[in-house]
Amino acid sequence: MDKKRVVIGLSGGVDSAVAAYLLKKEGYEVIGIMLNLSQNDEVYLLKEGGCCSLSSVLDARKVAELLDIPFYVLNYKDIFKDKVVDYFVKDYMIGNTPNPCIECNRHIKFGEFLIGAKKLGADYIATGHYANIEEFNGKFILKRGIDHKKDQTYMLYVLNQDQLKNILMPCGKYTKEQVREIAKEIGMDIHNKKDSEEICFVPDGNHGNFISNREKIVKGNFVDKDGKVLGEHKGIVYYTIGQRKGLNLPLGKPVYVIGINSKTNEVIIGSEKDLFFRNAIIDNVNFVHIEDFEDGLEVEAKIRYQAKLCSAKMFRVNDGKIKIVFDDPQRAMTCGQSLVLYQGDLVLGGGIMRKYF
Repeated sequence: MDKKRVVIGLSGGVDSAVAAYLLKKEGYEVIGIMLNLSQNDEVYLLKEGGCCSLSSVLDARKVAELLDIPFYVLNYKDIFKDKVVDYFVKDYMIGNTPNPCIECNRHIKFGEFLIGAKKLGADYIATGHYANIEEFNGKFILKRGIDHKKDQTYMLYVLNQDQLKNILMPCGKYTKEQVREIAKEIGMDIHNKKDSEEICFVPDGNHGNFISNREKIVKGNFVDKDGKVLGEHKGIVYYTIGQRKGLNLPLGKPVYVIGINSKTNEVIIGSEKDLFFRNAIIDNVNFVHIEDFEDGLEVEAKIRYQAKLCSAKMFRVNDGKIKIVFDDPQRAMTCGQSLVLYQGDLVLGGGIMRKYF
């Protein structure tokens, strides 16, 4: 039987590099592809180690040479701008806090990239994500990687059955330390390369400045829950729910952003106790492998990537929305962020938070 062909997304980082090595070791025909998503920002292109930076392209090319696999750079800049960058800007402009990595996974890495890989005759695409895909009772299921500290399934709840059957994620069966050790053993210079944690298209990490270079940002008022003006803010795009730093409000006590009203251009300020709620409404829901559920189904849920799993129940509401009721109040739930649902290591699905109360 001919070897199965796998097109792997090489980012220049250690995870995708080791994933490529593991797949070749298993006997796959591996082709390395770097997705060029850069928005032609010279500062970022020259940044050391950034996704799509020149140094990352060189690192990915070195990995391909070491593994003796073909390597190409494919241009996805336009669709990335349309589906990820523009979405990011628009969501902040209406007072939300979006997650661009999830939209990139939805539209680019497991959308357009999978379509392109199939045109190259690939049987699968592969990534360096820390997650596991298994076939069970005729369905493909998504499970947390064995390294729960590095688990990335929160970012992958958007995957569907047609995608999962065509995806390989070999790093899910290893810890990060094991992956770095494998890279070191086979002579990869990037074995100790720092993980990239910034938003890939925001060069200096300041999303507010990034947006202000593209849209007109208008100053407005900080107000308390009763509408009393407390001061002036520099634009709602600079703030997110739960934020304490950078408010510059000398009120003599710790205060936090507890709400953002884009219609009145107000940032609402309150105390930490004002950040806790038990209920959330999500839409744009995707279930990975289940088709239906009974109201009151017990789950565990994450309200952001770094959050802990917390016990909750889920209920259907109108227009395909889902209501999540947590056993305990959650701190700083945020519209625009994803809420992801689990049972043990199994990912049920998730959606985008639109309301909390």
